[in-house]
Amino acid sequence: MRRAIALAALVSFAAAGAASAETWKKYTDSDNGTAWSYDADYSYRDKATGRVVVMQAISKPAASLGPSGPGKPDGVGNVVALDCQNKNMIMLGAYTPSKPLAISSSWRSDTPKKANGQDNEALIAAACASAGSLPVK
Repeated sequence: MRRAIALAALVSFAAAGAASAETWKKYTDSDNGTAWSYDADYSYRDKATGRVVVMQAISKPAASLGPSGPGKPDGVGNVVALDCQNKNMIMLGAYTPSKPLAISSSWRSDTPKKANGQDNEALIAAACASAGSLPVK
């Protein structure tokens, strides 16, 4: 009986781990040895705005830094909403090991900013390529 309970607990922990999985897809390297990735498991299309919402994180392999999500000891990143057609973005919130992620409740009415710069342009190209297959939430 105890083995059955232990086995059931292991299965539930494994299922919980899979549900919160992070699949980081690198989309650009920077000059200083850092890289940017987005979490394909977090990405979705917002039903109200049609924007693609993605979590992105920075990594620096030489310093054993990320990419990781909020709450992780090496998690540094943010969540943005991308307008793939107009190539602009809205910041929803940011996180670091000392600051948890807090999503702005007014982001849908915030004014978007042009996605300028190589990093932002690379994110739009990578995340928007699969926009049609993302879940709508």
